[in-house]
Amino acid sequence: MRYSQDHKAQTHERIIKEASARFRRDGIGATGLQPLMKALGLTHGGFYSHFKSKDELVEKALQAAGEQVDVICAELFAQDRPLEAFIDTYLSEWHQTSPDEGCPLPTMSSELGLRRQQSPTTDVVLNARLAQVQGTLEDEDAADQSIVIMSTLVGALLLSRSVENPELAQRILDVTRAYLKQTRD
Repeated sequence: MRYSQDHKAQTHERIIKEASARFRRDGIGATGLQPLMKALGLTHGGFYSHFKSKDELVEKALQAAGEQVDVICAELFAQDRPLEAFIDTYLSEWHQTSPDEGCPLPTMSSELGLRRQQSPTTDVVLNARLAQVQGTLEDEDAADQSIVIMSTLVGALLLSRSVENPELAQRILDVTRAYLKQTRD
């Protein structure tokens, strides 16, 4: 039975969406193609009618994650105190416990950096956040400060997700949030 082009395009988007969530939640290496396709009710062999390789899917999933985060960040950076809103959201309990919906950098960047093939989309996602943070700063060294802020946010979120003790996880978020906001006053 042949499916319409529209059906194929919808299936393609479903795979990207599911992969984007799983890569952010579980990591690239831990996300197998067979379980991914099975979760969507599709066959493993059908994957190759949509993508040349897992690397191609990783790139498209990262692009989709970046677009999803762009929508959230556009709202945050439109507020009266945009940097505080961004810091509060980035280091929130929601972001700590919902990696499948949040920024792909904490989960995916370490894996992409270790892979022989880096992702140009990682730079796009990071540069978008750096530009937004930098745009809120008035200091001469705003570009450097935005790197420090983003590195601190990503590191704190990654650490909070990695510890077993929920009190320590929350403390990492709270202390980092307070420190970053204090240095901005």
